[in-house]
Amino acid sequence: MTEETKKRGYSTVPLMLAIAVVVGIGIGMFLSKQGVVSPKTINITRIDEGSNKLSKMLYMIDNQYVDSVLIDTLTEEFIPKILAKLDPHSVYMPPTTAKESAEVLDGQFDGIGVVFNMATDTIIIQNIITGGPSEKVGIIPGDRIIEINDSTVAGKGVPQLDIVKMLRGKRGTKVRLGIERQGADSIMNIEVTRDKINVSSLTASFMVDTNIGYIKLLQFSRNSHDEFVKAVKELQAKGMTHLIFDLSANPGGYLDQAILIANEFLPRGACIVYTEGRSTKRETSVADGSGILIGTDVSILIDEASASSSEIVAGALQDNDIGTIIGRRSYGKGLVQRQIAFDDGSTVNLTIARYYTPTGRCIQRPYNDGHDYNADIIERMMNNELISADSIPHNDSLKYVTPKGKVVYGGGGIIPDIFVPWDTTAISKPLIKISRNNMIFNYALRYTDSHRKELSEIKTLDQVQEFVAENGNDIYRDFMEYARKKGVQTNKITSVSEELIIRCSLLGNILNNTPLENNAYYFITYPMYDLVEAAINHIKESENK
Repeated sequence: MTEETKKRGYSTVPLMLAIAVVVGIGIGMFLSKQGVVSPKTINITRIDEGSNKLSKMLYMIDNQYVDSVLIDTLTEEFIPKILAKLDPHSVYMPPTTAKESAEVLDGQFDGIGVVFNMATDTIIIQNIITGGPSEKVGIIPGDRIIEINDSTVAGKGVPQLDIVKMLRGKRGTKVRLGIERQGADSIMNIEVTRDKINVSSLTASFMVDTNIGYIKLLQFSRNSHDEFVKAVKELQAKGMTHLIFDLSANPGGYLDQAILIANEFLPRGACIVYTEGRSTKRETSVADGSGILIGTDVSILIDEASASSSEIVAGALQDNDIGTIIGRRSYGKGLVQRQIAFDDGSTVNLTIARYYTPTGRCIQRPYNDGHDYNADIIERMMNNELISADSIPHNDSLKYVTPKGKVVYGGGGIIPDIFVPWDTTAISKPLIKISRNNMIFNYALRYTDSHRKELSEIKTLDQVQEFVAENGNDIYRDFMEYARKKGVQTNKITSVSEELIIRCSLLGNILNNTPLENNAYYFITYPMYDLVEAAINHIKESENK
């Protein structure tokens, strides 16, 4: 994920020049008025004495090769290959990819404002974004999109990414939809004007007990800190004295947002993180003492997919002896990227520095030691690390000590204070068959279609609990019969944990179709996540001491 420093004093032009040399596209290109290199304005006129081999080769090809060659095309191929020789996180993104990445991190995009799925090769509207373009024209959950701009898309096997591209577009433009609605005699033709759609990076926030709050952050996007603070204040108003902050599977994002969120926990003067690189001076971020969670007990949940900004927050708290880190060893990304934008919309994310936790740890895992960097999760599985804490590697040469004497390690992610192994329950044969055939999701969709009105009226978590109390057992029994008819040996589902997984997943997928969406889903499903349960148990054990 792109890392962005917080108004640092980095000089843009020297950095551009450095990139031009490293990437091999400097000679024959010029710096635009915005201070970025433009690959679409190549104008090679001569070979300077100081030119490198790649620059000379581009010149020779452009001026003397037997056939005409598009230098832009060659450059597009050169850049990724050269960056691949640097580190795993220095990457080139073509315009489309760069735009999509920016939309994710900025927390907004231009579209029609719907959440949909294509489980049956038909676009089924799962939820409507409140105040969005689709709500304004009367589209409702349960509607099926049969046509987009007069082209039939239902039952045609159109890839989901292609559907997304067809529905999204520049704000102010229009898209025509053919809508099939239950109870309607024919397809309805509805025109939707695309507009800005805001997406929250905070997917869930609720109380799991009278004094324990839970917040799930999906990624560190542009508005994550504001969303986090708002959620914290709401939970504090409900009596929260302990917070479970779930950063599991959070891939990171903006560095400044991680710093701002960590600041909410730390006392004045505490180091949060510092960055340093060959061409960048050391920059240290220090807590200002204004945090609204100072003194609040916190459990940070991490796993093997928690990376970058997630690790900054976890490392800042662990190194300052604040709270408890619970889960499994994190991903291990300790590199900071600066994004370089080109005139054609493409970008280069160039690693310019390493970041260090307060004790001085760089938690970046090795990437030039002969191992397949992208196969790390497979190695962890093969080494039994995901099952046993004793299998977690510790590099004694990268040992550090926190102010209170806790030993922590660098060189490979954040090692949790409390280890929680992978739950292997879900690999039982009946659950595997249920999962492979998408039975829970399909059943939930069928149930939702026949109970739309009832579900649309569930707008509070108290109502979620009432729905589960009244309908949970009947839904579970009906699903088990449905699964049995689909060939699942339901009589072999006998353990409490297997039943819990099915119940939570089933009810969560159904209640995800209420106006509460993700908040209802996580409220129902958190009991089946071992990391959350481990945090709750830890909090209660600490209270009883």
